[in-house]
Amino acid sequence: MVGAALIPRLLARGHKVLRLVRGRAGRDPSEIAWDPAAGTIDRERLRGADAVINLAGANLAHWPWTASYKREMWNSRVQSNALLASALAESCGKVTVFHSASAVGYYGNRDGEVLSENSSPGTGFLADLCKAWENAMEPARRAGVRVVQTRFGVILTGAGGALPTMALPFRFGLGGRLGSGRQYLSWVSFEDAVESVTMAIERNDFEGPVNVVSPQSVTNAQFAKTLAHVLRRPSILPAPAFVLRAILGEMGSETLLSGQRVEPAVLLDRGYVFRHPSLEVVLRLVFKAEKPT
Repeated sequence: MVGAALIPRLLARGHKVLRLVRGRAGRDPSEIAWDPAAGTIDRERLRGADAVINLAGANLAHWPWTASYKREMWNSRVQSNALLASALAESCGKVTVFHSASAVGYYGNRDGEVLSENSSPGTGFLADLCKAWENAMEPARRAGVRVVQTRFGVILTGAGGALPTMALPFRFGLGGRLGSGRQYLSWVSFEDAVESVTMAIERNDFEGPVNVVSPQSVTNAQFAKTLAHVLRRPSILPAPAFVLRAILGEMGSETLLSGQRVEPAVLLDRGYVFRHPSLEVVLRLVFKAEKPT
């Protein structure tokens, strides 16, 4: 989703973009063939790049989290980063920056603690996944490549991701907080997510983890209230935590009932100005809703 928007943006800024493609030979001059599961990549063509960007990863919102699907979520992230990092470490090319997606799940479930890029990692499957995801880039960093990990919050867009699913019960008047509603939701608008990635690639003062979240994180209860207001629907039917755990299992506990109150310290320190810092404004843009009179 982010990559599809990033490509035309980079092209418009004068960059040439080559796509890493699985499942075919990659003979198209705009493609580089690779297969992370098999550990293969066209290393010769990769050497000609200035920057390598990896946004791959199996959908974390997929249900259920079976043992096999958890391996897919893990391998799709860790294997792809490990392959790219090893290729960059072994090459003598001109690649200067290796950028990878990560997620605020790195911090685990932290209640109301304010978290910056310097905060310690948390515990749980998602925290362990994010740590391994980021650590897989280490060979490239040791080889002198500038490594950047963007820890995304929930990206709000109607084109995909979590928001359409989150909004569905509200459209039928069945929305409400999840569990206690006190868990924090760190979110970011789609436009700010794409712009943050662009900035982190092009500017040499970005290195290491970067929290890509709005400076105005909200609790789940606040999010539910705002979403209901924008959609002009009630927010009166909370989903009890025990029900979510019973139905969704580990996925429900780690994605819906856990929270992180994350601040974008690096972005703010580098002078980034958020296009959409207000949750209500972003939701109105997504759902094209006018403010009630």
